[in-house]
Amino acid sequence: IAYEEHSGTPAFTIEPGGWVLALEDRGHEFLVQDTDGKVTKILFARYPDARAMAEADPLELETILQPTGFFRAKARNVLALSTRLVDEYDGVVPGRLEDLVTLPGVGRKTANVVLGNAFGVPGITVDTHFGRLARRFGWTASDDPVKIEFDVAELFEPRDWTMLSHRVVFHGRRVCHSRKPACGACPVASLCPSYGEGETDPVKAAKLLKYELAPGSEALLEKLLAETHRAAEIRMESQRRPG
Repeated sequence: IAYEEHSGTPAFTIEPGGWVLALEDRGHEFLVQDTDGKVTKILFARYPDARAMAEADPLELETILQPTGFFRAKARNVLALSTRLVDEYDGVVPGRLEDLVTLPGVGRKTANVVLGNAFGVPGITVDTHFGRLARRFGWTASDDPVKIEFDVAELFEPRDWTMLSHRVVFHGRRVCHSRKPACGACPVASLCPSYGEGETDPVKAAKLLKYELAPGSEALLEKLLAETHRAAEIRMESQRRPG
């Protein structure tokens, strides 16, 4: 199973051996931030399980990760995380939040991403986008990620937490931007208590929409722009792997 979202959102991979790499650095999750998945493919073809990764040559690992940025820090975290998985978890990623957050480079945010998408354990992932929208929607008044997580958790059923996180983050990246939200092109504008903070003219607002997609996704981009009210649903459908 591979989950990738481009331009800085969480990325992780589970190989047949049953392990995950999901890292945070300088406040951002990372392992792969390449736009076409080449780094992911090369990395896991070269190191198919946690033991192989733990025994990797640091310079070789840095070379593979270099296109993703901050590659030296990433290589250190990858090696440290893989070593911990081998030494303490027999090379298998633990399925509990309290264990995941002890791994090098893994914080609560990344742990919830992994639990929700890899293990089917409901979790709310609070990044800068989720936090901003939670406040704009009136779900919380807090700036603290953990407090935001618990505030929002009280409003939604656990079965909805994982997909809620995806959709809110997607909406924040594409529509409800930090500086100038595209209020006039927002599909939930009629429900938003913060409507009017951004551009309300539909034509002008539509020009503010952002869709960061991999090369070769022109048809998907055209569909997203044509059906902005279904953007999150369309994007999630496009990410589903056959079988």
